[in-house]
Amino acid sequence: MKELYQALAPFYDAFNGDLDYQKWADFIEESFHRYYPEKVESVLDLACGTGRMTEELCRRGYDMIGVDISPDMLSVARDSAEKKGMAERILYLCQDMCDFELYGTVEAVVCCLDAVNHVTDRTALSRCFHWVHNYLVPNGIFLFDVNSPYKFREIYGDRAYVLEDDGVLCAWQNHFSERTRLCDFYISLFSEKEDGNYERTDTVRTERMYTITALTRLLKENGFELLYICSDFSFENAKETDERYYVAARAVKEP
Repeated sequence: MKELYQALAPFYDAFNGDLDYQKWADFIEESFHRYYPEKVESVLDLACGTGRMTEELCRRGYDMIGVDISPDMLSVARDSAEKKGMAERILYLCQDMCDFELYGTVEAVVCCLDAVNHVTDRTALSRCFHWVHNYLVPNGIFLFDVNSPYKFREIYGDRAYVLEDDGVLCAWQNHFSERTRLCDFYISLFSEKEDGNYERTDTVRTERMYTITALTRLLKENGFELLYICSDFSFENAKETDERYYVAARAVKEP
């Protein structure tokens, strides 16, 4: 996995170029306004990757912390922040999302692009939720998204996909097991070098399918009150045919 992110980091944003981070950040801010009684000032972007959402929220005036396990992803994030004059306004930390440590509390935690699905062990995900709760202020907001069961069964399944951009091609074969609720992605990444030759990186990535019931239980066990599980940025209730669920929870704790 380390080799994959090392090779993929320079091209990660190109593969996700169709994402509307501004619209997503609008949705995040609306969630803050609806569900947090005071003004949100400090935000943790958990599993921040190359920092696209971290930067977007920083532009809107939030004090940002970005946590990610990949030093290569964080290197891209830091370089981007420096070029845009944000380096002094964002604190990036190289840590595991299931075992992280902050210097204080925050009013909100966001975790985007199905990073929760990458936590394949339920105990580890419970530990992640525990630390999120620990570093949120009372009534602090936790926002994350997951790939839905429908996506695992009907979109991933046992299908093959190819993504291509300038200087890179990524091909993968999926295998989803209903019994284990795990989907293995057998990935081959071909990245162009300065001499024009291509370097191949092969790896296996695994994601776990989490149901609404499982997520609700894990959140409750770790001190959260579920606020919504919705389909999209319009706050409509999630449907079985949605490919992605957006989840919001409030940290219940004594001041």
